[in-house]
Amino acid sequence: MNSSPSVKIISTCFVKPKTIREESKQPYYLSPWDFAMLSVHYIQKGLLFHKPLHSTETLLAKLRESLAIALVHFYPLAGRLSAPKNENPKSYSVFVDCSNSPGAGFIYATSDLCVADIVGPKYVPVTVHSFFDHHRAVNHDGLTMSLLTVQVTEFVDGIFIGLSMNHAMGDGTSFWNFFSAWSEIFQAQESNKTDDLHLKNPPVLKRYIPQGCGPLFSLPYSHPNEFIRTYESPILKERIFCFSSETIRLLKAKINQVCGTTSISSFQSLTAVVWRCITRARRLPSEQETSCRLAADNRGKMYPPLPQDYFGNCLSALRTAAKAGELLENDLGWAALKVHQAVADHTSEKVTQMIDQWLKSPFIYHIDRLFEPMSVMMGSSPRFNKYGCEFGMGKALTLRSGYAHKFDGKVSAYPGREGGGSIDLEVCLVPEFMEALESDEEFMPLVYF
Repeated sequence: MNSSPSVKIISTCFVKPKTIREESKQPYYLSPWDFAMLSVHYIQKGLLFHKPLHSTETLLAKLRESLAIALVHFYPLAGRLSAPKNENPKSYSVFVDCSNSPGAGFIYATSDLCVADIVGPKYVPVTVHSFFDHHRAVNHDGLTMSLLTVQVTEFVDGIFIGLSMNHAMGDGTSFWNFFSAWSEIFQAQESNKTDDLHLKNPPVLKRYIPQGCGPLFSLPYSHPNEFIRTYESPILKERIFCFSSETIRLLKAKINQVCGTTSISSFQSLTAVVWRCITRARRLPSEQETSCRLAADNRGKMYPPLPQDYFGNCLSALRTAAKAGELLENDLGWAALKVHQAVADHTSEKVTQMIDQWLKSPFIYHIDRLFEPMSVMMGSSPRFNKYGCEFGMGKALTLRSGYAHKFDGKVSAYPGREGGGSIDLEVCLVPEFMEALESDEEFMPLVYF
């Protein structure tokens, strides 16, 4: 648990699935994509709401009850990681034990903060990190920590619901699928319809295991100390920049016209702007290479394709690069084409090659090695229906994230609250680069205030 002077932990408990599924009594195995995540942070995202009219005690009871039902559908999240003893001294395995676990975590906290203290400041206050459990934890810590924790923080005039989910259990698509399903169950509960509820998008829990392999994979290590590395974020400024649907539409049209095409997407267009402007803010030497990465969902590129509701990790970080000088000397269309080509080149064959590479030589992601210095990483996605998650308090006021996976150049994309194709970007930069970005004449005119 993470506490701060402005946040006080009032109670903690564990929530188990309301009913036990027979398959939950068996080991739940991880895929190669999941193993690769063992040394990175938990996913930490949450929503801020106006305080409900009814009592907080009533809200907490309803949240716990609906969570217990949600965990029936997502039962691995109520488990713990387990590392079986292996006779081979250079072999280390983990799986999910869904039977010997107290369940998912549930924390109730209070704060003397107001909604305005979160949405008002220019920069996201550091105290937001204390709205989430698993502060600085890596996924391998799931051997002793919950794989999922809900923290409900009560403000003077608001409620923040923060979820932290073990990233070895699933990616952003899986995270928001769970959040949405929990919201769906909560709302059905309000209408007394949980008995005959059928989730709109039930999770596909059967893990992807390459044919002829597994189901229990092993890493070529004797002890987790050989592959687990902690990561300390530098001192960063974090700011939310909003882009209206009209700005996004015009930007996309302009870039496609300049490039003589119609294939460059809205997000690729915005990514090109961010890459150029952050590179300019860093004042890099013209010959220094700068890269841009985008998180890509691989479900549709698997053979055969995995369903969109597949629960687990199935993503890649696509990369394009250029010298700082050529990125800034060429027009915006040039950068957008570079980004677009990286997406277009990400084929099913490349995904298969990556899996084959992992099977031959298993690897673990480390944040400090995965992303180069002076790079830009576009994470999350504006396609996730984040503002569709409601819990009897109306539409969320805003979205915030925890400490996890933040470094200079990390950008997370969220749908704008007004919808319609608007996008919010959570940008993390060291202070001097943030100050330069805020005076950039290409970037700031696009920002909606």
